Amino acid sequence: MTILVTGGAGFIGGNFVLDWLAQSEEPVVNLDKLTYAGNLDTLRSLRDDPRHRFVRGDIGDRTLVSQLLDTHRPRAVIHFAAESHVDRSIHGPAAFVDTNIVGTFSLLEAARAHWQTLGEGERAAFRFLHVSTDEVFGTLSADDAPFTEDDACAPNSPYSASKAASDHLVRAWFHTYGLPVLTTHCSNNYGPYHFPEKLIPLVILNALAGKPLPVYGDGLQVRDWLYVTDHCAAIRRVLDAGRPGDTYNIGGWNEKPNIDVVRTLCRMLDTLRPRADGSSYASQIQHVSDRPGHDRRYAIDARKLERELGWKPAETFDTGIRKTVEWYLANPDWVNNVTSGAYRDWADLHYGSQA
Repeated sequence: MTILVTGGAGFIGGNFVLDWLAQSEEPVVNLDKLTYAGNLDTLRSLRDDPRHRFVRGDIGDRTLVSQLLDTHRPRAVIHFAAESHVDRSIHGPAAFVDTNIVGTFSLLEAARAHWQTLGEGERAAFRFLHVSTDEVFGTLSADDAPFTEDDACAPNSPYSASKAASDHLVRAWFHTYGLPVLTTHCSNNYGPYHFPEKLIPLVILNALAGKPLPVYGDGLQVRDWLYVTDHCAAIRRVLDAGRPGDTYNIGGWNEKPNIDVVRTLCRMLDTLRPRADGSSYASQIQHVSDRPGHDRRYAIDARKLERELGWKPAETFDTGIRKTVEWYLANPDWVNNVTSGAYRDWADLHYGSQA
């Protein structure tokens, strides 16, 4: 038995692959295009592990995906591959349409063709698990109830619109063709191996480098924070027991304004890696102009997943954020390779340069 993971060199996908192989002997075929956010350094510990086969390629390459499905005959496809940064989607939306919409369509078609060749038992057991985001639901006011699985999509950025479109495609392939799909919507992830453009690693690394800590607008945008290994555990549970055609919200029950997250990181660094001058890292906080269409609040209601499948997060924000800061302090080589771009040079040398 084997699973196919797309985007398995990215932040969440890479953590999922590591977590999967730490708990299972079932092999993983890992397909990743290795764009700027795909980092094989994350998977360094698996370099000689026969259970892990890495393939550099695009989910939109129908021939390649079909070959992988025919050769390895996975029992499941876990689809992480996506362009995922809102700021980048504002400045260059075409890549988000190509990967998140067209790429997901191509992957669905390859999976459907493969699924139709399976025997009756294999067809019944096969799953296509699509990993999505709470951002497809749009924004909440301070007094609104958290998003549930029944809320309508109301995306406000090119990124979230492209993910909402991919959600609709996945749903349609279930209702039209019977492909046994599962969809998850997660809140903001954080943890080890997070690319430094995202808020938490950006603050940690800028603080240590003596750079400004940029905070959009007033910093009161609220997000629900989910430790990445909790997310991985939830995906495994949905894969094992989720109902085909259904959706499941995955949240951390940790709503925090962005400015509070930044101040928490500053206090933690003040203790774990004090500044030479004895002042707080909070002195580096700098408010910058808010980005266009910035959603004010996201919040996930994950009670369905707990009620029906028995999952709930193991980490609180306090425990998870401390593990995250300690990981970044203990792994300067990974950080240096990311910030210098050396990780891309290695990938290009071994797999060839691609867009």
